[in-house]
Amino acid sequence: MSKLEQVLILDPPADLKFKGPFTDVVTTNLKLKNPSDRRVCFKVKTTAPRRYCVRPNSGVIEPGATVTISVMLQPFDYDPNEKSKHKFMVQTIFAPANVTDMDALWKDAKPDDLMDSKLRCVFELPSENDKVNDVEDIKATPVLNSAKSDGPLSSMAAAKPSGGAPDDPEMKRVLTECKRLQNEMSKMAEENMKLKDDGVRMRKAARSDHMTSNSSALLGRESSSSTTSLPSLLVVIAAIFIGFFLGKFIL
Repeated sequence: MSKLEQVLILDPPADLKFKGPFTDVVTTNLKLKNPSDRRVCFKVKTTAPRRYCVRPNSGVIEPGATVTISVMLQPFDYDPNEKSKHKFMVQTIFAPANVTDMDALWKDAKPDDLMDSKLRCVFELPSENDKVNDVEDIKATPVLNSAKSDGPLSSMAAAKPSGGAPDDPEMKRVLTECKRLQNEMSKMAEENMKLKDDGVRMRKAARSDHMTSNSSALLGRESSSSTTSLPSLLVVIAAIFIGFFLGKFIL
């Protein structure tokens, strides 16, 4: 009986690539997809178990589901002239209806029921272009973060330090210019408040002068009215006396 073909779809299908430098843990992902209508048990093995950490290294994949395996390469001294001989194997088997003991399942499995896929490990050092791009990304990160702050002055002040050291003359010049602009904005704000206060005082004074002028005009009209009525009263009284005396002489 021929061996069963692997039911799972692996991504990547043949090579697990690890990109250095290898002075720290390097992680790559392996995706296992189950396109069948049956549950599939899987197990991940390697020829160098001390050099790798695999999570999860075994389990069950439901029909139509996908599982992502994290393969972590431990730090080591990389020699470009040494070819990698490390390999991985993904071993699978259709899960029985009621599986409880996974260890017993793999132990009692028949060779004809097992399916497997092999992958080789590939170590890569970053190229010069990748190094340049990484440096540019690191420099651009503070600039993107500074764009979220409020106001153009804060953005300008936050973006420049990413390109130079604290003693950079260009950076000092920009910071000095930012401080000068901030001081000018503060002065303009104070002058604006002062102008508003002066405008309020002028409007109050204008209303007060208007009321004073109206009061003076009213008093003037009353005074002139009183002055005009006084001679008229005197004329009437004089006419009465003159008429009284003339009446006596005539009689």
